[in-house]
Amino acid sequence: MASTQQREPAAQAAGAQQLEQQARAKHALIYATEKPALKAHLALMLLSVLSLVTNVPTNLNIVVTAALTVYAGSWRSVKPTPPAESMTKSEAMRFPVVGSAVLFGLFLLFKFLPKELVNALLAVYLGGIAVLVLTSATTPYLRDFFPESLRDKELTSPRFKIPYLIDASKEPIHATVPEVVVGVFSLGFFAWYLLKKHWLANNTLGLAFCLEGIEHLSLGSVHVGTILLVGLFFYDIFWVFCTPVMVTVAKNFDAPIKLLFPRLGDLDGGKRPFAMLGLGDIVIPGIFVALILRYDVQNGFRFKYFQSAFVGYVLGLAATIFVMNYFQAAQPALLYIVPSVLACTGLHAVVNGEFNKLWNFSEAKEDQPKQEGQAAEAEADTKKTK
Repeated sequence: MASTQQREPAAQAAGAQQLEQQARAKHALIYATEKPALKAHLALMLLSVLSLVTNVPTNLNIVVTAALTVYAGSWRSVKPTPPAESMTKSEAMRFPVVGSAVLFGLFLLFKFLPKELVNALLAVYLGGIAVLVLTSATTPYLRDFFPESLRDKELTSPRFKIPYLIDASKEPIHATVPEVVVGVFSLGFFAWYLLKKHWLANNTLGLAFCLEGIEHLSLGSVHVGTILLVGLFFYDIFWVFCTPVMVTVAKNFDAPIKLLFPRLGDLDGGKRPFAMLGLGDIVIPGIFVALILRYDVQNGFRFKYFQSAFVGYVLGLAATIFVMNYFQAAQPALLYIVPSVLACTGLHAVVNGEFNKLWNFSEAKEDQPKQEGQAAEAEADTKKTK
C-alpha cells in the first residue's frame, strides 16, 4: 500500500511532464506550419509601403506598428524547448540602474562632444550589430526560396580579427548559404541607411532589433518580468519628467534606436516632421507579452492570457499617445503600458482562479522540476476534490 502511494506522485509528475511536452510539440508544429508571425510581418511591410505613398494618420501608425511588432515577436519566440538562458531576479533589479548609467553617459557625450562625432562612432559600433540582426530577422522567411541543396549548406570564414569589434582568430565564423546571401543584402541596406538616413531604412533596422529582442530575450519567470517592468516604470518616469536627459538623447541620437513616423501637415524648416517611439517601449513590454504567450502554449491555450497581455499593451500605448497629444508634451510610455499590461493579465488570472499558477510560471531550467511537482500536486488535488 505504501509503495503504491509513493509511486503515485512520481507517475503524476511524469504524466504532467509528458502533457507539457506534447503541448510544446503541438504548438511548435502550429508555429512551423501556420506561422502566425508571418501575417504580422506582411502587415508591417504593407503599412510601411502605405506610409511612403500616402498619409497614414500618425497616431494610428504608431499603435498599429508597435502592436504588430509585439505580436510577431511574441510568436517568433515560441520554440519546442525553453530558452537556454533567462534573466535572473538580480539582473532584473539591476537593469534600471545599468540603463540609467548608460543613458546618462550618452547624455554627457552629446553635451561635451560634437554630435556628429558621437553619432559617427556609434554608427560604426551599431552597424555590425544591425547587419547581423537584420539578417537573423529575415533569413527564416527567405530560406525557403533557396534550392533545397543550399538551405543548410554551411560556409566557414577564414580566421580574422577586427580590433574592438570582432575576434574570429581562434574560432572561425560559420554561416549557411542563405545567411551569407541575406547578409550581403543587409550590408547594402545598412549602407543605404548611412548614406540617406531615410526614415524607412531607420524603421526597418529598428523593427529588426525589436523582433530579435522579443524573440530571443527571456525573462525567465513572470515574477522576474514583473520586477523588471516595475523598475523600468519608475526609470521612465524619472528620466522623462524629472530631467531633460531622455528627451535630449532621443533627439540627438541619430541611430535606429527609435522608430520614426511621418507627421501630417506642413514641412518643419523644409524637413518633414516625425513622431518618435523608442525601441524600449516595444521590446521591454514585448518580452513580457511573449512570456505570457509561451505560458499559454505550455497550458494548451486554456484561458488565453496572451490576448489580455496584448490588449493591455495596445491600451497602454494608446493612452500614452492620448495624454501626449492632450498636454502637447513628451510622455514616458512605460508609465501607461506597464500598469495596463500587468492589470489586464493579472485580473484575467484572478477571474480564472489561476493567479498563483501564472505568477509562479518559470522557464528557468532550475525551476522546471519544481514546477512539474507543483503541477502534479495540483492535478492530484483536483482528482481528490472530484
